[in-house]
Amino acid sequence: MQSHQLERWYRSHLVRNVLTLYGVYIARYLLPLIVVPYLARTLTPSGWGEVAFAQGFSMYLTLVVEYGFNLSATREVARAHNNGERIAEILAGVTGAKCLLAVFCVSLSWLAGIWVPQFRQHPALLWAATFAAIAQSFSLLWLFQGMERMKVAATLDVTAKLLVAAGTFLLIHSPSDGWKVVALQGSGALLAVVAGLGLAYQGIPVGFPTRANVFESLRMGWTMFLFKSSVSLYTVGNCFILGLFVTPQFVGYYAGAQKISGAFLSLFDPISQALFPRLSYLVQHSRDEARGLARHALVVMGAGGLLMAAVLFTAAPVLVHVLLGPQFLPAIAAVRILALLCVFVGLSNVLGMQWMLPLGMDYAFNAIILAAGGVNVVLAIVLAPRYAHLGMAAAVAISEILVTTMMYLWLRRKGVGLLSHSAKAAVRSEGISVVAGSSFPGESVE
Repeated sequence: MQSHQLERWYRSHLVRNVLTLYGVYIARYLLPLIVVPYLARTLTPSGWGEVAFAQGFSMYLTLVVEYGFNLSATREVARAHNNGERIAEILAGVTGAKCLLAVFCVSLSWLAGIWVPQFRQHPALLWAATFAAIAQSFSLLWLFQGMERMKVAATLDVTAKLLVAAGTFLLIHSPSDGWKVVALQGSGALLAVVAGLGLAYQGIPVGFPTRANVFESLRMGWTMFLFKSSVSLYTVGNCFILGLFVTPQFVGYYAGAQKISGAFLSLFDPISQALFPRLSYLVQHSRDEARGLARHALVVMGAGGLLMAAVLFTAAPVLVHVLLGPQFLPAIAAVRILALLCVFVGLSNVLGMQWMLPLGMDYAFNAIILAAGGVNVVLAIVLAPRYAHLGMAAAVAISEILVTTMMYLWLRRKGVGLLSHSAKAAVRSEGISVVAGSSFPGESVE
């Protein structure tokens, strides 16, 4: 097959994967938005805030059990390509590692039940959050993504979310039912995991965890775990952090704003997840093509982010009134602050996950994310007690701007910036290694 034909095939295959992943994220973000008006009005801001606080804790637990496998294991499966035995070995090792980490998280939940006042008062909410965290962390999206079987992932996720949405209307009737919201999410995730395992083992041999492949999985995912944990400091766990300083009502306002902005931000995810395995492959086999694809992605994500930010800022009053109700009007200003994320998340995603990671710049990438996460926590401690949900939104926006700026400056310093004319020559240079686990001169990948 000629190179021109190969290029056309790659592009069409990538487009199909992106479109399929949009099905996954419609299920993950837009389907839950269908039940948001019902939940917001049924739970009230305080009840919504309690649920968001528990979900924030649940997301921290999920990060521990996932351990960065959604990036590291996806990359390994993509590199294994059609080697079924190697993919089965990766799946077995990751599953075994997650089981060990899940036991650790149950211990953390027990301690949280003792130390955190909210959980002492609402133990059902705590254990529902723990169940949901473990179920969601065993998701096989990483496996099907790495194998580029996106339709399977889309089908599983859409089915699970439809069942959760139906259960919400049937079972949630008062503010005291908040724990059921979290438990339902975990139940849907568990069903998707069981069905996914059955489908996965139709195409690969059944493997079992061994000490060797479990510890190899943990070693492989360490740098990505550091990245995901650092990101969590200014993304998924903000409702939990905010709830340590203010009453559930203000957590509810922020959670509502985050839910709306998150629906917009989720539009980036299918492009991001389809690009990551492709760029991981191209960086090793066709570096010029990899850079060209990354540059196109930067333009698309940047322009799309500007458009989404403008829409979100302008439509904030209508979105809050329709989706959350008049009790949540204080969330409008927070939505407008979080609109900034649409621009900077899109840019940082391409600069970081789509370019720095495939080039093996794990150490610098993690350092940037960790620094921004620390800034977010400090700003939250300073701003949240005084400005509540608005202070938390400002802390997140400032942190994301910092991430994008530092990534751009680092890549420019190394001569591989996507906007630099010298980047092409630098990427092709013999002195820069981009094979698995490698790094740029002067860096060490931990």
